[in-house]
Amino acid sequence: MITTLCACAALAAVGCTVKDKHPVAVTPEVVPTELWVAQDGLDSNPGTRAAPLRSLARAAQLVTPGTTVNVLPGTYQGGFRTSINGMANARIVFRSTERWQARLVPPPVSGTDMAWDNRASYIDIQGFEVDGSPRTEGQPWTTGIYSGGSYNRIASNHVHHIATTLPCTSKGGSGIGVDSYYKGMYSEVIGNSVHDIGPAGCRYVQGIYVNTPGTVRNNIVYRVAEAGVHLWHDAHKVIVVNNTITASNTGILVGGGDFYHTRGPNDHTHVFNNIVYDNRYGISEQGATGKHNSYRNNLVFGNKEADWRLAEGMRHAGTIAAAPGFLSYSRSGTPDFRLAADSPAIGKGLEHGADGPDFYGKSRDQNESVDIGACQH
Repeated sequence: MITTLCACAALAAVGCTVKDKHPVAVTPEVVPTELWVAQDGLDSNPGTRAAPLRSLARAAQLVTPGTTVNVLPGTYQGGFRTSINGMANARIVFRSTERWQARLVPPPVSGTDMAWDNRASYIDIQGFEVDGSPRTEGQPWTTGIYSGGSYNRIASNHVHHIATTLPCTSKGGSGIGVDSYYKGMYSEVIGNSVHDIGPAGCRYVQGIYVNTPGTVRNNIVYRVAEAGVHLWHDAHKVIVVNNTITASNTGILVGGGDFYHTRGPNDHTHVFNNIVYDNRYGISEQGATGKHNSYRNNLVFGNKEADWRLAEGMRHAGTIAAAPGFLSYSRSGTPDFRLAADSPAIGKGLEHGADGPDFYGKSRDQNESVDIGACQH
């Protein structure tokens, strides 16, 4: 061994090198774990089913990649941050054990303007109600669920009455916000109910606000101060599919500008199979947009000022210009956005990209026709 080392040392001057074997990527083993949160729990508990935690804020401190946080029915204080990352093969899941039965409300004295401030990546936020209507001291909520990380899924939540009583300011807000400011790269917003967002006439408050590539699918959005779905800043390559949007200032706004980490434009964004009805404006392009965006097989009708406002040279195709035929609809109360048997939206959607269940969990069978909107007939 000594002879070999000396020989190599001698040859080093003339280019002798010893190469290691190629490094082998090792994926760390992840053991899935569970935490439980209950209204009658204690944050000093270990978070087991028998001894649950009391708050999501405490659960957020204890998670590791692969953890599922099960939140039992009850009312919980919002205004917390999640900042521990999951992994591609070990997502961190925060889930209401019963859809919309774990309710987040403002604390008596609010220290943040967000109900849920997520800065982590590979996170699922699933099945919660976020209700900003209870009165609070301190900072009122201007945003329901905020996501500044990457590869997150915000699914099946009920976000409502956010910033409805506040004065309009350019600081803005949203029911659900997916942001690129902290270098978030991609996220999915799927099957949420978002309504009563922002003070009337305020163009700075949005329903679902997306600034990154991503997917916005099967959401029901109504009574939003500005846009039901608003794409801006670094948004591009966004799929906006099978959403139902009504009673807002703008249905879907596809735009780019005030860029954080890109130079724009918002290009290769595809908008199809959406119902955009009874807004002030229907589907609009604004700011820096590209020539590869597409608008196909949407039902766009009854938007008071204009159904379409696309950039020069852009066209839409397969549009249905007729009332959608909901089972029950009014601008107040809780409309029933399911489709009546004679709805012109039935069977008129594109099959491409319409995978997965609808808003109510009903399958969209690729062997059958796909309906336009969030609800499959």
